[in-house]
Amino acid sequence: MEKELRLMKGNEAIAEAAIRVGADAYFGYPITPQSEVIEYLMSEKPYERTGMVVLQAESEVAAINMIYGAAACGRMSMTSSSSPGISLKQEGISYIAGAELPCLILNVVRGGPGLGTIQPSQSDYFQSTKGGGHGDYRLIVLAPASVQEMYDFVELGFDLAFKYRNPVMIQSDGIIGQMMEKVEIGEQKQRRSPEEIIKQCPWATTGKPESRERNIITSLDLVAAKQEEFNLKLIKKYEEVKEKEVRYELINCDDAEYIIVAYGSSSRLSMKAMDILRAKGIKVGILRLITLFPFPTKIIAELTERVKGFLAVEMSAGQMVEDVRLAVQFKKPVEHFGRLGGVIPSPEEIVEALEQKIIGG
Repeated sequence: MEKELRLMKGNEAIAEAAIRVGADAYFGYPITPQSEVIEYLMSEKPYERTGMVVLQAESEVAAINMIYGAAACGRMSMTSSSSPGISLKQEGISYIAGAELPCLILNVVRGGPGLGTIQPSQSDYFQSTKGGGHGDYRLIVLAPASVQEMYDFVELGFDLAFKYRNPVMIQSDGIIGQMMEKVEIGEQKQRRSPEEIIKQCPWATTGKPESRERNIITSLDLVAAKQEEFNLKLIKKYEEVKEKEVRYELINCDDAEYIIVAYGSSSRLSMKAMDILRAKGIKVGILRLITLFPFPTKIIAELTERVKGFLAVEMSAGQMVEDVRLAVQFKKPVEHFGRLGGVIPSPEEIVEALEQKIIGG
């Protein structure tokens, strides 16, 4: 089937993708700059198209707990919000991770801390990659750099969520969420039948047949030794994710002497900066992160052996740069450049930062 081509906002693309992949439910609450997600879903009436449920909850806390319930039933459930709203969801996300349930969470990041601004930022990196809520858990985190990837990462996110029985976050920002680009739209998939869900999700609370014991889903265990055993099981799962699911893109890195490490909208800005620097005769490449967790530690370690230095470009005070430094292990210079509070850096500022902090540093 030939794919359909549309001009869409990033937030609209992710909403359409949820319908097209056969998602069962969306529970959310409006907040700028991601409100178009729920607005688009409401206007498209997916219940009439596929039977998908779309509900505006009374709060972000309610929405994430609705996700918990739907995920426990083996349903493909999704929520979205922006930075302060994601903060409110953190307890529920920890519970979902502790119950080993699959779901998809979209964060269209805005500037903070606090209510901050509605302008784009990347200052939620720590929150998404280091846990966010309480306890030893991790999310799988995807970082789209285009409207097409906003669409594509919905299916990928659900696939990873069900493969590892773990929440997956798509961490976007206000630029990618609000910008418009051409998007290739895939064919409509049907939602899974109850029989398919029972077969694919034997752990789910789908009613007890005579052939098995009851499925009890909880994140509570008052016996410390058993809770430790469960945590070790989670760590083993996260190590498998680190081994098998690292995703990144190398751009002009074969002959590069300097590497810009970036993700999302910062990687797009860095592309122009790379072109300017190469026009000056400075061999610069880009390592674009597609997964923020798992982090591409091994490829950075390999690049360290043959380049002169790294510049981490991110719209924050310096969060991702800490993981870059850990991967480089002090063998080469690693510097950070970022703008804060919703200010978008220019390619020329990135050029100046690399020239002054790395080449001239």
